Amino acid sequence: MRPGHEKRRREDSVVGENWTAENGEADSAGVRLFCFAHAGGGAAVFRPWQRRLAPTADVRPVLLPGRETRLREKPYRGVPELLGPLCDGLLPLLDRPFAFFGHSLGAAVAYETAREIAARGWGEPRHLFVSARRAPHLPARRPPLHPLPRKEFLAAVANMGGTPPEVLEHPGLLEAFGTALRADFEMHETYVPLPGGLLSCPVTALVGARDPQVGTDEMAAWRDTTRGGFDLRVVDGDHFYLREAADEPLATVRGALDAATAP
Repeated sequence: MRPGHEKRRREDSVVGENWTAENGEADSAGVRLFCFAHAGGGAAVFRPWQRRLAPTADVRPVLLPGRETRLREKPYRGVPELLGPLCDGLLPLLDRPFAFFGHSLGAAVAYETAREIAARGWGEPRHLFVSARRAPHLPARRPPLHPLPRKEFLAAVANMGGTPPEVLEHPGLLEAFGTALRADFEMHETYVPLPGGLLSCPVTALVGARDPQVGTDEMAAWRDTTRGGFDLRVVDGDHFYLREAADEPLATVRGALDAATAP
């Protein structure tokens, strides 16, 4: 465990509970890929990857409290309090080579999870993929949204895209999901890098060519987070390019995983 980082447990968090979506497509794959979604996103974002990356990787979308099958659980509002239970939950699945992919908020969570797992002596990912989020040490471009009143907050989120319109327009769904959505934005907007050293694994940064929220220079700065190799890929699309043009990023991920697990 890194200096200055106390592992927190909550009464409603059970170590070893289901922190990832199951995958029946690639049980015998040589590498397990954990995928972390953007603020307001969930495992559904990466469900298509389970089929498309089989048999190369066993894709495991990470399930956070407050959404999907964990809708009734209290969401986390900060990366430090999330890391302890999350790493404990992932431990049983670290029985083979593994890699992380994180998009937007998920990039920060994936990065800190990789560092925490390494600090615990559990090894490092064979590869870390960070997508659509500035490097951890860079300042934010815009004021935070999470403190805004409900109406203004939801309008700002809708304007950014990424949250299904049916959620924002349906009072029942919004009531159920709104708390987790605001908590995600709080986690995203209050995150600062935790104490600790550099990673040793290769890092690939991906960004949409038309992303209004993050630029290539901000993604290139991820090279400062590792002693390993670094690659920057600019793909077609905006901030949510994963929905629009997944072929290119999937090819990048597949190629990197093949290289990372080659004999």
